[in-house]
Amino acid sequence: MSKTPNPNSTGPSGNADAGKPAGEEATVKIPSKDSKKKANKKYEHLSEEDLALKQQLELYVERIQDADPGLQKVALESMRQEIQTATISMTVPKPLKFLRPHYGTLKRFYEKMPDSDLKTLLADILSVLALTMSAEGERESLKYRVLGSQGDIGSWGHEYVRNLAGEIGQEYAKLESEGERPLYDLMVPVQQIVSFNLKHNAEPDAVDLLIEVEDLDLLLEHVDSSNCKRTCSYLTSFAKYLPWPDDILVLDYAYTIYMMFEEYPLALVTALALDNMESIKKVFTSCDDNLQKRQLCYILARHGQTFDLDEKLCASDEDREALQEIVNNVKLSEGYLALARDIEVMEPKIPDDIYKRHLLDGRASGEQSVNSATQNLAATFVNAFVNAGFGQDKLMTIPSEATSGGSSTSWLFKNKEHGKSSAAASLGMILLWDVDSGLAQLDKYLHSTDTHVIAGALLGVGIVNCGIKNDLEPALALLSDYVRKDDPSIRIGAIMGLGLSYAGAQNEEISSILIHILEDNKVSLDVIAFTAISLGLVYVGSCHHEIAQEIIYALTDRSEAELGEPLARLLPLALGLVFLGKQDDVEAIADLLKTTLHKKIRKHCDMILHSCAYAGTGNVLKVQHFLGQCGQHLVKGESFQGPAVLGIAMVAMSEELGIEMTIRSLEHLLQYGDQNIRRAVPLALGLLCISNPKVNVMDTLSRLSRDSDIEVAMAAIISLGLIGAGTNNARIAGMLRNLSNYHCRDANLLFCVRIAQGLVHLGKGLITLSPYHSERFLLSPTALGGLIIMLHMCLDMKSIILGKYHYVLYFLTLAMQPRMLMTVDEKLNPLSVAVRVGQAVDVIGQAGRPKTITGFQTHLTPILLAAGERAELATEKYIPVSPILEGFVILKENPEYRDDN
Repeated sequence: MSKTPNPNSTGPSGNADAGKPAGEEATVKIPSKDSKKKANKKYEHLSEEDLALKQQLELYVERIQDADPGLQKVALESMRQEIQTATISMTVPKPLKFLRPHYGTLKRFYEKMPDSDLKTLLADILSVLALTMSAEGERESLKYRVLGSQGDIGSWGHEYVRNLAGEIGQEYAKLESEGERPLYDLMVPVQQIVSFNLKHNAEPDAVDLLIEVEDLDLLLEHVDSSNCKRTCSYLTSFAKYLPWPDDILVLDYAYTIYMMFEEYPLALVTALALDNMESIKKVFTSCDDNLQKRQLCYILARHGQTFDLDEKLCASDEDREALQEIVNNVKLSEGYLALARDIEVMEPKIPDDIYKRHLLDGRASGEQSVNSATQNLAATFVNAFVNAGFGQDKLMTIPSEATSGGSSTSWLFKNKEHGKSSAAASLGMILLWDVDSGLAQLDKYLHSTDTHVIAGALLGVGIVNCGIKNDLEPALALLSDYVRKDDPSIRIGAIMGLGLSYAGAQNEEISSILIHILEDNKVSLDVIAFTAISLGLVYVGSCHHEIAQEIIYALTDRSEAELGEPLARLLPLALGLVFLGKQDDVEAIADLLKTTLHKKIRKHCDMILHSCAYAGTGNVLKVQHFLGQCGQHLVKGESFQGPAVLGIAMVAMSEELGIEMTIRSLEHLLQYGDQNIRRAVPLALGLLCISNPKVNVMDTLSRLSRDSDIEVAMAAIISLGLIGAGTNNARIAGMLRNLSNYHCRDANLLFCVRIAQGLVHLGKGLITLSPYHSERFLLSPTALGGLIIMLHMCLDMKSIILGKYHYVLYFLTLAMQPRMLMTVDEKLNPLSVAVRVGQAVDVIGQAGRPKTITGFQTHLTPILLAAGERAELATEKYIPVSPILEGFVILKENPEYRDDN
């Protein structure tokens, strides 16, 4: 027989603790008859079942305080059983609700208990009760957990585990801020929580906890093959939001986990994000499967990574040659043309097919008064952009039946002076990625008597070789002789050609040629500027201090008058390219320039250096810094606000949330900024949404394209072309058609409209300018370098693009890539399979196996992928070697597949 509970005691059935704040000691007070009536009234609404449970729990509380250890043990075990089996679908489980008045009583009894197994069992129960009863900031759930039995943490439910993880984070933050040592070992519950979370699809919670306690090493012990991908996808996605060097550390853990579980394609993508050549090589040496190695080579080629395979990386000569061919992108043209044939767009287009003047109802008569040479030059660029990579057009390539004095020569001479350079170079764009045919067709122009034609042909050689590596190095062999010629236009053509051919190659032979020009005091500023920018492209993102030193010497040697020239901006930009994406590594150089440069250009250089160094990092502090610079008023001769505005876009372009916030900030700059800031805002918007026509940005640019300030209008028109680049977007095409009529009497504005029209139809809609790939995870430094150069040149459009240096538009070649998915079989022959293509869904951290795409359609490969789209196989007959379906993807047959038919 058990004792009858005494209502006057301060024990379980008394209500002495009710209404007291949790964690506060209860005072002994005999309840009056009124209070008993109130208590009974309070529980009148309870069902018989709930009332029985309440009384049962009160009985357990009393028996826990009994002197008999046997009774204590039975009561504790029963109470634990009740709590563990209680439903957690409601806000507070019923046992916790009914035990709330007795929390203080149990705490006090715990303090008096001698050390025993029963005491640890009570500590476990108090730890769970503290989930809802502990005073804020006390962290009693954690305290009693550590003092308890340290048993199965999951038996108390997910909510308890989540609460405990939160308290551990708070405890660590407190200890860190006060510099104290923990009073008890917190790592035991941490290990239990991490193990529990990883087994129950809560990988983000496990990672978050380990980040808070600064011990990600634990992840390597607990992760397994079933959860490694989900864990790493969370690590890589939230690395974007971490400051340097924490982001590098987190990516490094993701790389290590991928390597542990032999996920080599994903390990390589992470190594490329880390920009660590040792890690890239380690992926190759660890991978034994030749098919996977081929897929790795396709990923390297898409990124534009220069990578030379040696015997250590691949023992067989035959295999090594085949792999090197893939890395060198030799088959890119073949795949691109196969895509074009499949969707039937091989037929060459002429500029008039793009302009569609007939839709303007004969209203564009004013265009006839515009300079015909400017019109022809615009048509040259439009023709080059639209037919890029197709190998044939109706202006420059000679039909087979034509004689040597065929159509291309006649079109070439419809352009004047420097226009001939762009016309000859456009042949390189038409034959893009097809090195053999391109060099054969450009060769005849190298023997011309016109220096502008030779210069254009040399630039064309660079364009044809852009993104394609060749062991014979034809670009170097052809261009190196012309670099030393006396004529500046020929030298610039050859120098630009070298920069485009060897972007990112870090080739010492190229650097020795270009440094020799930089050191020559007799060379004109334009040659020096293009030499520096080519050198910056060859060593893009390398932090090569010798190259940086040479560019600094060239910069400090210029007079103040020369530094005021628009082309002089290429010198600090070249320096910025060397440190592209390298963050803090630029600080020493930036500090050096603050002491050595002329005052007027000092701030301009600082903006360019920091915008390049933090490009694609999403660093909020840098964005705020650039916004602060935009709030200042310029002294006469200063020009740093243009690069500052571009810097905002360059830093924030890495992820979608940052892009949306930046677009809003740029809207404010348009409203309140000075005129020179308004001129740069459209270009920044163009970079943020490149080849991704967002409706709100499109509307803003459309409004600005009719701005009273001509330079704002020109920048907005070019940016309309950039956001629609390679998309064939009908709405932008319609806007530009109307603008061609609106600006038909202004040669400069009309030229910009034509360039934008060419960009929208880039590669007849098969090419993108976005520097991001691999599901927007990787940023190609060479592609971003080309875009940055072109945008900085647009800051002074009148004197550069509308002057005699319009061929800087060809720097966009660096960012041009087919936006395709081409599936190939194990012998690398095209293989047409069904794939679902739809809008990508962010499934990071979602439980189960959620759909990764929405609103999909099923197509047969090869297919085009628009911005924000993702593909997945619609058949189980094949298994993709890479989980990222972009570019070239190798498929292998599924051995477990059984055809129902």
